[in-house]
Amino acid sequence: MTSVLPEYIYHYYERDIGAFKTLSDLSNDESVKIMQRIKEEGKTFASKRPDDYLMVRRELETKVRRLFIEKGGKPKRKYPFSLTLGECKWLETWYKHPMFIKIPIHECEPAAMSFTYGDIFPAMRYKDGKPYRGKVYTLYEIPEVIQKYGLPQEWNSEGLLAPERYIECHLWDNKIVERFVKNLLEAR
Repeated sequence: MTSVLPEYIYHYYERDIGAFKTLSDLSNDESVKIMQRIKEEGKTFASKRPDDYLMVRRELETKVRRLFIEKGGKPKRKYPFSLTLGECKWLETWYKHPMFIKIPIHECEPAAMSFTYGDIFPAMRYKDGKPYRGKVYTLYEIPEVIQKYGLPQEWNSEGLLAPERYIECHLWDNKIVERFVKNLLEAR
């Protein structure tokens, strides 16, 4: 791998909810109730999401999983945990009490991580002709993509140039997550 690859992946989350909670893991009824509560509170980025957000999210995550398997990926989860490749300060604005976990990328299993250039929504849905749309990358492919297009959090930190604000990392294994959550709890 080249030196353009950031050393860490970051998981941003709300302090009061905890790390690595994903609506996709919940039943449809449970996730809809949580989204309704978030919208009613109206205090976070998630409160502005459209009504079909959960349905679309699961569809996109399923598509990314399928494309990742086609490239030799070995996901152990139905839906991924979402992280960023490298730091993205903008994501802290999504939460009332932002927190993050920083995981060394070399401690993750390459067959259990995929990437989209940008958030999964614009990466998989926008039809603007950009060559990275609709594509999923492996850990071994993403350095070349970064070399060619840069890190969005560097060239588009204010979000004025495109929808890409970061490279999304999809972690498809509970093992690494459980270890880092355990370390977080032990540090308290």
